Amino acid sequence: MKIEESSSVETSDYRVIIYPASRAFTPKESKASTEKLYDFLATWAAHGKPLSSSFKIEKNQFIVVCVDEEIEAASGCSIDSLGAVMREIDQEYDLGLFDRMKATFIEDGETKTMKLQDFRKGLKNGEISRDIQVFDFSKNTYVAFLSDFLLPLHRSWAGIYVD
Repeated sequence: MKIEESSSVETSDYRVIIYPASRAFTPKESKASTEKLYDFLATWAAHGKPLSSSFKIEKNQFIVVCVDEEIEAASGCSIDSLGAVMREIDQEYDLGLFDRMKATFIEDGETKTMKLQDFRKGLKNGEISRDIQVFDFSKNTYVAFLSDFLLPLHRSWAGIYVD
């Protein structure tokens, strides 16, 4: 089930795992990734017990997987199996899903992704406006994702890079 099709997600504080791509998905990549994740999540289990999970592709660039751990907690092995599927998707389309040394932000209505060092330099040199919003991929609950996934620069993790 996709998150936007679930009525219970909005009120449940699911565990969230965010996989940020370094660029937007093409329609073909989005369709293929969606099909692969539907198939995987339909059989995803922890120690033989099915996991109640869902996903969505947010902003056409971020795969957000949710697990209702009140029903069954994801185990290390189940998280590893999700990681393996995500690596397959990443390798097939060269998405950079596991590259954590990048910053993704919205500037002038456009989503941009840069190497972290270039982002820091751009902020310091004034090449990047301070009037941006920054994505935070460290959110691990759905409530935190809803409230703090995209924040103004000064309220985000990247606020440490500005005076």
